[in-house]
Amino acid sequence: MTVDDWLNRIRLGEDSTLELKRVVLRSTTKIEGPHPDSLADELAAMGNAQGGTLILGVDDKTRQVLGIAYAALDTVEQWLAEICQTRIQPPLDIATQHIELPDDTGQLQPVIIVTVPRSLMVHKSSNGYFKRVAHAKREMAPDVLARLFQQRSQARLIRFDEQAVSGTSLEQADPLLIQAFLREGEGDANLQLQRLHLTVDDDGVQRLSVAGALLCTAKPTKWLPSAHIQAVAYSGTHNDPHEQVDAKDFDGPLNQQIWDAFDFVRLHMRVPARKEMGRVDYPQYSLRAIFEALVNAVAHRDYSLWGGRIRLHLFADRLELYSPGALLNSMTVEAMRAMSMPRNEVISSLFARYYPVREQGLGREYLMDRRGSGVDVILHESEQLSGIRPVFENIADMELRLTLYAASVPDQETPA
Repeated sequence: MTVDDWLNRIRLGEDSTLELKRVVLRSTTKIEGPHPDSLADELAAMGNAQGGTLILGVDDKTRQVLGIAYAALDTVEQWLAEICQTRIQPPLDIATQHIELPDDTGQLQPVIIVTVPRSLMVHKSSNGYFKRVAHAKREMAPDVLARLFQQRSQARLIRFDEQAVSGTSLEQADPLLIQAFLREGEGDANLQLQRLHLTVDDDGVQRLSVAGALLCTAKPTKWLPSAHIQAVAYSGTHNDPHEQVDAKDFDGPLNQQIWDAFDFVRLHMRVPARKEMGRVDYPQYSLRAIFEALVNAVAHRDYSLWGGRIRLHLFADRLELYSPGALLNSMTVEAMRAMSMPRNEVISSLFARYYPVREQGLGREYLMDRRGSGVDVILHESEQLSGIRPVFENIADMELRLTLYAASVPDQETPA
């Protein structure tokens, strides 16, 4: 937008997507107004609605451009970022821009333009849950709040992986990753991507869906910061930093995350051997079970949870895999063997159709099995090798933990 465009918007006053705030400074390092709790409410309300723009340095009543002292711009910027990170949960992503606008005398004054996208999450700010209605914030009644949670899919009624990711476009996708989904003779490429729910028509703009960002960009964490696997290997049996031997974060496209984590386990698990009539290897874990566990964790985790990364901890005697999100609806740990209920249906479907398994011996052709046999494979393969049945645990309705126990080391061990 040009300077004249901004001045015209300010002249027309606040509306459902525009908020004006004057900034009161005690000094270049001390901000007296607006109150941070009030500003947090305004920002969260925009994110919970259709997004919007906040202009700092303009009086909301007189619509006069007052500006912000040049020396205080960095202070205001840091103060704003702190509000979005600590007074809004989950933290709110914003974009800022410093521009100069003329005041009533024609003197140029610096202001900060804050762009708030329509959020994928529902945000709680200092004084509750708010939503922008017309030119003001309104605290949401319980039924309105429940409906918003449903719409943003945190109530699991609408598929989160089909939602548009604000601020994205097809240009952000990696052409090579996109190419894997296109088929000759099946129509226009853009229509193919929409049919697969990798892109979404958002008021005439083709945006990446959550699934599209996770599968078709080189760094999905740019759009969904928690969408990665944190892997740590320990020499001992405790989560002790002094026993840590390796740590990696895997943050590429989802299929690459699976193979990176798979290779991490294979690298660090012990494979003792015994020479009898020939060399016999005794791996600690079934690679087939590891593969199934990683695919399930990546395909079925809750990507709407802020900060909910997948955690892989490899100890001397066991492997622990934490996947964010409560079990769906009335699903229980006991029922997991009897039924398959994917949380992310787009991702699961594409894993079963477009991602061939790169290695033999893993028991399937594609990353996912439409029959839902993964849990059985994990249980059977692991128990057969170690003699100890793996354990699935639902922790505080926030994440699912799988523990696989290492096979015991045989006598007369020789190095692998």
